Amino acid sequence: MSAAADVTEAAGIAGAPGYRARHTLPLRVEAMRQLRRRRTLIMGGVLAALPFVLIVAFAIGGTPESRGGGSDRITLMDTATASAANFAATCLFVSAGFLLVVPVALFCGDTVASEASWSSLRYLLAAPVPRARLLWSKLVVALGFSLAAMVLLPLVALAAGAVAYGWGPLQLPTGGALATSDTVPRLALAVAFVFVSQLVTAGLAFWLSTRTDAPLGAVGGAVGLTIVGNVLDAVTALGSWREFLPAHWQFAWADALQPELEWAGMTKGAAISVTYALILFALAFRGFGRKDIVS
Repeated sequence: MSAAADVTEAAGIAGAPGYRARHTLPLRVEAMRQLRRRRTLIMGGVLAALPFVLIVAFAIGGTPESRGGGSDRITLMDTATASAANFAATCLFVSAGFLLVVPVALFCGDTVASEASWSSLRYLLAAPVPRARLLWSKLVVALGFSLAAMVLLPLVALAAGAVAYGWGPLQLPTGGALATSDTVPRLALAVAFVFVSQLVTAGLAFWLSTRTDAPLGAVGGAVGLTIVGNVLDAVTALGSWREFLPAHWQFAWADALQPELEWAGMTKGAAISVTYALILFALAFRGFGRKDIVS
């Protein structure tokens, strides 16, 4: 279905009693469609299971402090079992680099391409659902599910960690601690930054989803390009150019867990991520608005 055909079809129905373009494909309808899908339930189960897997691993292999080791590098893993807050921060630390990329790429990359693969996209547009409205509904729901995935992990980790290790201040690997009353707000800020930093992956996945009829291609392409960004960030020869890579700031959320809150890294990382994401979302809307829909 071409864009011209969309306009003709919409013009014929726009005058129908009760028709409102902004009321087509409500967010709640799209959200329920996505919630019932098997991949959503599986992804939620994987994220909810990770804290329990780590608890079992610590129980079998011993706590990080008792294992010791020859590495001089200090990370959040060294204080993982000090409190529920430490355990939640550790779960965020081990998953932010890759695991949390997957649900973002999945929810944003599968949303439009899956409709095309099922040959239902042209019927949605013939309803008629305006193209911009269709993309907007799918993008908002996809980002909502992505945020829910990132909130689910630390919430489960806090609950499981409270039972396994008790509630208390967040012990910093380098010494010192955050007050118990500050841990939840600081962790919430860290999760918010992780979500913002993943907007680039969301933009890549969503743009690719509007360009292909293969959901796996969109999801895999977004994950692959994110990995390429991580690899480029590891190339120290690039020098200051790495600061323009979203991957360079992906762990800036750790600044939120310092005794004195530091905003510089998170501000730069958020600005880079939002800029790239807005460009990619704009390309998705522009390209989809001109695309011939044949599936």
